[in-house]
Amino acid sequence: MGGMIRYPNSCLGSLLVLGLVLNVAVVSNAGKSTTFVRKVEKAVDMPLDSDVFRLPPGHNAPQQVHITQGDHVGKGVIVSWVTPISPGSSSVVYWTENSKHKYKAKGIVTKYKYYNYTSGYIHHCTIKNLEYNTKYNYKVGTGKYARTFWFVTPPEVGPDVPYTFGVIGDLGQTFDSNKTLTHYEMNPTKGKTLLFVGDLSYADNYPFHDNVRWDTWGRFVERSAAYQPWILTAGNHELDYVPEINETEPFKPYTHRYHVPYKASESTAPLWYSIKRASAYIIVLSSYSAYGKYTPQYEWLQNELPKVNRSETPWLIVLVHSPWYNSYNYHYMEGETMRVMYESWLVQYKVDVVFAGHVHAYERSERVSNIAYNITNGLCKPVKDLSAPVYITIGDGGNSEGLAANMTEPQPSYSAYREASFGHATFDIKNRTHAHYSWHRNQDGYAVQADSMWFHNRYWRPDDDSSDH
Repeated sequence: MGGMIRYPNSCLGSLLVLGLVLNVAVVSNAGKSTTFVRKVEKAVDMPLDSDVFRLPPGHNAPQQVHITQGDHVGKGVIVSWVTPISPGSSSVVYWTENSKHKYKAKGIVTKYKYYNYTSGYIHHCTIKNLEYNTKYNYKVGTGKYARTFWFVTPPEVGPDVPYTFGVIGDLGQTFDSNKTLTHYEMNPTKGKTLLFVGDLSYADNYPFHDNVRWDTWGRFVERSAAYQPWILTAGNHELDYVPEINETEPFKPYTHRYHVPYKASESTAPLWYSIKRASAYIIVLSSYSAYGKYTPQYEWLQNELPKVNRSETPWLIVLVHSPWYNSYNYHYMEGETMRVMYESWLVQYKVDVVFAGHVHAYERSERVSNIAYNITNGLCKPVKDLSAPVYITIGDGGNSEGLAANMTEPQPSYSAYREASFGHATFDIKNRTHAHYSWHRNQDGYAVQADSMWFHNRYWRPDDDSSDH
């Protein structure tokens, strides 16, 4: 965005403006909003012959390789990839970095049709019973066109295990998307696992939901997703429900391409599930599946939250796509009915943070709740609540629809910081009581934190509101 950022007069005394080499970075205090000089325009798609979409060399070579957690506790990995011409092998050969002994896991292969598109052969292989905190190499494909990658398993689940998560949403495949992913990769404190809050390829923005764009996106993100798990949430751009072209199976491309370990948390569908990873318990919800009373998602979440043992996994993180607290005019109040259904549960169980996307900008809330209302009392405004999570909207990955630059004014009291810039975040857990969160805009140097705060764990330090911003 370059140049100076304009701030309200009330904010001037609490800002730190860094040098031009790093562009402009703000050390945020609560209640800050930035207006800034940046051309408002749609992001530009990278051309299909761009290097980031390049096919791997060789006949039927595996492509679009990506991994995610494969069980509930972090000892499993699901490896997925596509072979374009023939099925080939669905097995994965894997070995520890310092061992000559190799193991093999057998996977499955699937494919699907969508309108006039037929997918390649999509492979999913679950590797089980891995050692914690260990680097593994793995190979997919056979013969001279086989490809080798690696991953590191998390430490054993425990309350004081440090671990860092990256956070990205609404990525797409534009030049800005590439900047976001590069910025994340170059961040000195980047995550070991990525929390992705929905809207992946934006294939549905093209005529007939052109599923070739799922393939290009898979090749684009392989450079990260093949090496560290991406924990995925489904967004509205994953729905792909188009009755007018006889496509009436919601989430069909997404669920064929991205498998998750939902059965390990007794979920009945891959769109909502949970995992443990190091000292965190992560709950993934689906904003675009039924969530009202008596629905499968409702029943699952009602049963799931009491299972979380905060003495084992003190950090409780929830991922959704449509934000519950949003002060932008874009998608305003679209998450309201889900908030009404579930917010009281998140306060009751002292969720630490809720990450969402959908709005193509950045916002962080204060700790507030809006759960007192009934049909007669009129108590319908958010109030300070130290048992409530912080709500973070991070739908600023760089998608083709551009930034959501139009904010509601005045900035509501529940909004601690907001800015329409592309970027990513990290959530760095130190121990059971403290985690450091930071948001990084694409225009800054790789180490610059544009917004940050210390999280004090809601279970172990429930009354501590002295967070440093």
